[in-house]
Order: sequence, then C-alpha cells, then structure tokens
Amino acid sequence: MRKLLFIAVLVPILGGVGWWYFREQTLPDYGPAFREFAYVSNGKSNTVSVIDLRFFRLAKTLHVGSGPTGIAANSKKNEVYVVNTGSNNVSVIDAESNAVVATIGVHGRPYYIDVSSDGKRGYVANSASANVSVIDLEMRTVVGNVRVGASPGMARVSPDGTTVVVSNRGDNTVSLIDANLLRVRATLPVCRQPEDIAVLPDSSKAFVSCSGSSQVASIQLASTDPRAQQKKEDRVLALLDVGRTPVSLTLKPDGGEMIVCNFDADSISIIETGNDEVGSSPEIGQHPSRGVVTLDNSRLYVSNFGSNSVAVFDIDMGRRIATLNVGSHPDGLALTPDQNYLLVVGTESGDVTVIQKRRPRKLEPSEYSLLTLIPVGVQPNAIVVKTFMATK
Repeated sequence: MRKLLFIAVLVPILGGVGWWYFREQTLPDYGPAFREFAYVSNGKSNTVSVIDLRFFRLAKTLHVGSGPTGIAANSKKNEVYVVNTGSNNVSVIDAESNAVVATIGVHGRPYYIDVSSDGKRGYVANSASANVSVIDLEMRTVVGNVRVGASPGMARVSPDGTTVVVSNRGDNTVSLIDANLLRVRATLPVCRQPEDIAVLPDSSKAFVSCSGSSQVASIQLASTDPRAQQKKEDRVLALLDVGRTPVSLTLKPDGGEMIVCNFDADSISIIETGNDEVGSSPEIGQHPSRGVVTLDNSRLYVSNFGSNSVAVFDIDMGRRIATLNVGSHPDGLALTPDQNYLLVVGTESGDVTVIQKRRPRKLEPSEYSLLTLIPVGVQPNAIVVKTFMATK
C-alpha cells in the first residue's frame, strides 16, 4: 500500500531557488502485491541502487561487477540486467527479492544490454573484442558471439526480434545481425563515430547517431517475412545533417518523430521518421544528453548535462515550456509508468531527483514540483523502472 506522505516542496522549481512548504500527498493504493522500483547503476562504486517508488526512498544497495554502466529490465519476467564494463560480465537481479542471482560472462568492455520484446534474449556489444554476445535469459548463458565491426558501442534488437543493429564506432559501419541465424547479414558504411540506435516500432527502419560527423543515418531494414509481397534489402537511405555531436536518439512512442540530442550545439533536432526530413532544431539547454517522451507523445524531457537542469519541451507547440533545476551533471532519465514522476540521475552529485507533474494549485504556480532528492552511489549513469505484481 502506498502511504500518506508529508513532503517538503520547493516552489517554484522553475528558474531558480524558491521557498519551502509542506503539503500532504496520498499515493494510489495498488494492493499489497504491487511493486515499483527504479534501478540505478553506480559506475564508481560497483553497485546498483534500488529505489522503492511506492515510498520514494532508497530500498537497497546491491553489489555487482566492476564499473556497471548499462541497465535494462525484462518486460516478461521480473528481472533486471546490469552490464559491468570493468569485469566483462552481466549481473542478473531478481526484482522480487532485489538480489543478484546470477553473473553471466561476456567479452571485452561491454557497455549496454538490450532485451528482446519476448524477454528471451539479451544482446551485449563488446567494444574491446569486436563482437556481440547473445544471451539466453532463460538459461542465463551465452549462446553465441557474433563477430561485427571495430569497437561496437551498442547492439539494439528490433521490436519484431528479427534484426540486431550494431553501431561500430571504430570503422564507421553498422552491422545487421540476423537474430534467428546469429550471423551478420549486412555491414553498411555510415557516418563517423556511430553510437546510439533507434528502431521504429514496425521494425522497418533503424536510425544511428554519428557524433563525429553531426549526422544521423537512416537505414532500411530487410524484410524477413517470407509472406511479404515486396522484399526490402538492407541499405542506407539517407545521412541527415543535425547539430554538433549528436549523442542520443529518442523516438516518440508512435514512431512518427525522433528527437536527437546535439550535445555540443545545445540543441535538439526533430526528425520526421517517415520521410527522413529534419525539421526544427531549437535550443534546449547546455549540453543536452538524454531525452524521454511521455506515452501520449505530447511532452519531451531533456537532461542538460552542462547546466544542471531538465528542459520540458511541448512537442505539439514545438517549444520549450519549462526548465527544471536538478542535480549536478544530469544524464539518465526515466518516467514512472503513470507518467506522473520524472526521475533524473545526477552523475556528479550522486543522486536521483524526483520531479512530480500535476495540475497547478494555489501556492503551486507550476505544474512541476520537486518531490524529493534521493542519494545513490558514486557516479550513477543509467536508470530503469520496473513495475510488477509480486508472485513470491
């Protein structure tokens, strides 16, 4: 059961320091089996912080491998996976007990893990060994290591589970792996220093940000359905010019638009995914790093690494409507499933800022307010939310 909380709130949070007052808040009661946790990887303390989002407090600190970075939740089972860059392995966390229950060895210098939509496989790009480890998440074992290009940074599996897109930073290529055959079916030259990857919900296209050439590559993915009337081949459709140093890609849930965070241009670029056109590129804040879009496709939140803030961008109006002060050097972002709380990782300050969105009331002129600040580990870098009904 969620508790009745008395919370000190800073008003206004927009634009600077305000004043404190206490207000009463009743959180929804989802029943005794309901669980909602945020998991934060702490790169310099070799831990994962578990935050109980029913009460907005630190619940547990788990020791994992060396230099944890990427983190992902399984949508089909109550597990969370943490990539340990320094020890070349993946820690498996049982979300019901919040304990590390397995460690899976991979190859050299992994940074991220992606989980297939059916929850059965995990894909880890190993940057120092030029391959991708394919993990059977049921058996908790590596079932294959697929050779790709030089210094792969990320492996992203398509929503239909048929293709794994790999960005090879060392040779400016993208490898496309057939997920059923576990072999590379195409290697495509793209732009300089490919990094982040986004795949459309219908698995027809992939987009790859290239931080070295200020571009985004649009890639057509081959049709693997034998019943398809028109066969499509893997090929680069376009190289789209965006702002300086594009570091991350954020798709709207409907897949119609994609937002690019241009770190050194202090801007975002908005790409129409259907026709590969770059629309507006408004300024958003100093060194934008990550973005997240609400499920109704209306709001974009961007962490501004250089100005210790989060920008709120109204997608329909096409403009920034608020700037929220958060911890030092914000990077990772996550929304709770009800979309009412934004979690912001402060990589330098070692904390998670919780921002609440609600209807403005008397003494609350903004629809956003600071709910609380939760200390975590040293140099936190990634965050994921897992919500479920406990079975144990």
